Amino acid sequence: MSKCEHCIARQLNSMKSLTKEELKRVSDCKTTKFYKKGEIIFEEGESLNGVFCVRHGVAKLTKLSANGNDQTVKLLGKGELLGQRSIISDERTNLSAIALNDIELCYVPKDQIVEPLQQNQVFSFDVLQNLAKDLRGAEGDLIDMAQKSVKQRVAQALIYVEKEFGVDEKGYLNLVLSREDYANMAGTATESAIRILSQFKKDGLISTKGKQIKIENLQKLKLVD
Repeated sequence: MSKCEHCIARQLNSMKSLTKEELKRVSDCKTTKFYKKGEIIFEEGESLNGVFCVRHGVAKLTKLSANGNDQTVKLLGKGELLGQRSIISDERTNLSAIALNDIELCYVPKDQIVEPLQQNQVFSFDVLQNLAKDLRGAEGDLIDMAQKSVKQRVAQALIYVEKEFGVDEKGYLNLVLSREDYANMAGTATESAIRILSQFKKDGLISTKGKQIKIENLQKLKLVD
């Protein structure tokens, strides 16, 4: 098990602001957890006793809608934290976390996060900044759901995946998602997402190879209506 002090992933989240002593305490008590693709990390309404840091792989945060469908709220990759909001607010989770592919997580007990929050102002401010960014993102998502067409939301999902996870040497999106995943991100039925992606392909905006997708014309994709 690697030490937190030497972990590249922690440079991508608020834990980079912990002191050497705090990092050592975290490193000494953390555990490593592995989840297979599709496994639940935690469920909506669950009480958490710690936070998870993504070491390898990708997780998705989902919300169960009134009609019983899952809405994908966010994708979390290397270095991102899961469950910190529930720990800080001392509330049950309002989202579920699911392994989008095989994933390795570092699990840090609650007290190793709460104590530095109370004593380390730099860490506390960094956490607040990240929570504020998440809130702004959630507000933006609400506006998009209300104002953008389904076609625009599917296009936005593709752009988001490219921006956050990049492309491989052949230009295909690094993160391979199912059509159902894209539908959940766009807040629509899987059949609608499949139809829209087929239209994007016909219009030359994307190309596909199996489940892999390559964005061929980013500017036009941004302008779909």
